[in-house]
Amino acid sequence: MDEIYEEELSRARAALATGKFEVCFAHLERAHVLSQRMTLRHTHVHWLMLVAGWRRRDWREVAGQAPRMLASVLFSRLWVPRGNSGRACVSAFKPMQVPEDLRHLVP
Repeated sequence: MDEIYEEELSRARAALATGKFEVCFAHLERAHVLSQRMTLRHTHVHWLMLVAGWRRRDWREVAGQAPRMLASVLFSRLWVPRGNSGRACVSAFKPMQVPEDLRHLVP
């Protein structure tokens, strides 16, 4: 799982560097699903979502990521909504479908 998580982050960073925000967020969402139970990784993904939102000038995303970062520090080990994409446009409490190719990696 570590390798897939790191690959998703690498692809997200590359997309962010070239201004491909939708591609960036797609990879960050996948990294989020993989990292939900790992506090530091989970929080890092929310930080990258905040940065991507800032660069895109998507203030809703920026405002939504700040409390998600705090919640990831406090709750990652206790409870997370399985499969949630981590985006500000989705309820932080809503379980979502895990992408099929990641299902075997997500408890």
